[in-house]
Amino acid sequence: MKKTTLSICILSCCLSVFAQKAQNFRVLKNHAISGEGGWDYLTVNSDTKKIYVSHGNQVNIIREGSGDSVGVIKNTDGVHGIALANNLNKGYISDGRANQVTVFNLTNNKTIKTIAVGTNPDYILYDPFSKKIFTFNGRSSNASVIDAKTDKLIATISLGGKPEAGVSNGKGQIYVNIEDKNEVVVFDANTFKVKHRYKIAHGDEPSGLAIDVVSNRLFIGCGGNKKMVIMDATNGKNIANFTIGGCDGVVFDPMYKLAYASNNEGFISIVREKDANNFEFVKNIPTEKGARTIAINLQTHRLFTPTAKTAAVAPTPENAHPWPKPVAGTFHVLEIGE
Repeated sequence: MKKTTLSICILSCCLSVFAQKAQNFRVLKNHAISGEGGWDYLTVNSDTKKIYVSHGNQVNIIREGSGDSVGVIKNTDGVHGIALANNLNKGYISDGRANQVTVFNLTNNKTIKTIAVGTNPDYILYDPFSKKIFTFNGRSSNASVIDAKTDKLIATISLGGKPEAGVSNGKGQIYVNIEDKNEVVVFDANTFKVKHRYKIAHGDEPSGLAIDVVSNRLFIGCGGNKKMVIMDATNGKNIANFTIGGCDGVVFDPMYKLAYASNNEGFISIVREKDANNFEFVKNIPTEKGARTIAINLQTHRLFTPTAKTAAVAPTPENAHPWPKPVAGTFHVLEIGE
């Protein structure tokens, strides 16, 4: 009993130290990336320290720390996200306007093939447990399933609404935000059957999503009402919520037990998981306006978020609230750490 108590105390002290380290997080470097066009998600390969960044109609690959360019994958029309299957030495890119996925070799960055999927594939996820790729298709309200071993489309899953980010629990369950329904849909990674629909009680327009697979907790970034909602992944219970910003991306560091939400207003919000049922707001890290998506290297604990200077676009009858236009030559990735 005394050993158990001592172990809990040591763990608690370690987590407290990690939270204190996060207090010192700041922008360390600014990595300029040439070219024009907008951006969406980015992904870090923790093993190789390569950062894959969506940018217009291509993916730029830069090196963590130095920001050196190590490759470009072109012809990814309307790219949204990048998923990496290190065990298969392949990467997968969702080409939103082309309604396809580009498969590439992680060693030489050469395109292997393209695969037709649903309409406007947005977030893309590789699940090592099932060895499948899932694209979440915004305009067709479904998920496309690709067998990563054969690179063939094998199923389509109706989701009943506009999907955003998805995560795996590593045991055969996939969770995905449904932005226009304020729900999290849960489906089986092997049978493709929808098992649950969990209501997000205090969140609006969920986008970013992360998971702690140990405690079975989901961290849901809701841009509509600027909240992070923590949910029990086993039953959909809403446990806590915190005020953040216009979030489009959330990541979770399992060692530090910290969730990070990147916000369009120019800051990253940190929420600490004290235990499975208790959470606390840590701080906001200043970044730059427009830095709304995020990636993390789980080995170095560095964070990365892309942005650019923008110019206002005049509204039209067809689009009353247009996105601002990125200014050519100003796109960059912020590297954040202690």
